[in-house]
Amino acid sequence: MTNLSLPKKPVDYFRNITTLAIVVAVVWSLIGLEIKWERLIDLPADLFLIGTLMFGNMNIEDFPNLAGAMWESISIAWVGTLIAALFAIPLSFLAAENLVGRPIAWIIRQVFNILRAVPEVILAIALIPIFGLTPLTGVLAIGIGSIGTLGKLFYEVIESIKKDPLEAADAVGANKLVRFRWGVLPQVMPEMTSFVLYRFEVNIRASAVMGLIGAGGIGNDVALALRFKDWEVAGMGLLIVIGGTILVDAISGAARKQIIRGTSAKNLTPVEV
Repeated sequence: MTNLSLPKKPVDYFRNITTLAIVVAVVWSLIGLEIKWERLIDLPADLFLIGTLMFGNMNIEDFPNLAGAMWESISIAWVGTLIAALFAIPLSFLAAENLVGRPIAWIIRQVFNILRAVPEVILAIALIPIFGLTPLTGVLAIGIGSIGTLGKLFYEVIESIKKDPLEAADAVGANKLVRFRWGVLPQVMPEMTSFVLYRFEVNIRASAVMGLIGAGGIGNDVALALRFKDWEVAGMGLLIVIGGTILVDAISGAARKQIIRGTSAKNLTPVEV
């Protein structure tokens, strides 16, 4: 009786080369950072010292001013997000290849890529000579910087819409405007709204960073406190930033879940036109 042996498993050269390249890149990056690994031994003691300075003797009288500054940061993030959505929504329809030609979509997508590549801090620095160290600078920086991200998310949603409502609208002889109103918008607006709320959560953190360069919000108070070594104020400000961000994230997250749940529970049916 002949012994049958299983064939040898072929060598996956692509996977092996890719894994080796990743390992080399990681090692090269760690070497290039010039990390002083011996300092890690002192890290727990340093963190304890900083924590004691910032949270060991906080003054409750600083809370009202810092809470007001945090509200300003939230307001900057909200207005900036609305400005971004105002521009990103119409542009995203021009970036969807299933609605417009590929050349037009490609041009609009490059605009989104450029806006998404520039950090909000750089935009704020560029706007400071025009608008000064004011909350308006932070609002515009966040608004311009968010157009690229929201636009990309929006046109991907548009390109994934179902064709059934569009075919139903075409079957009854609907014009392009009616076709867009009843075949496209009902499918994309819930997810677009969810993405706007998500971007608002991200922009709250960005607005706090805006304050570090003087563009309004609680970041300005924290930066000044750290500069003058007013550790108690900096600690109180940090706690307010963490608490405010968690609170807004919880409220926004619950709203987004409700929007998504409501959308999935509804069946898109043809509408008489």
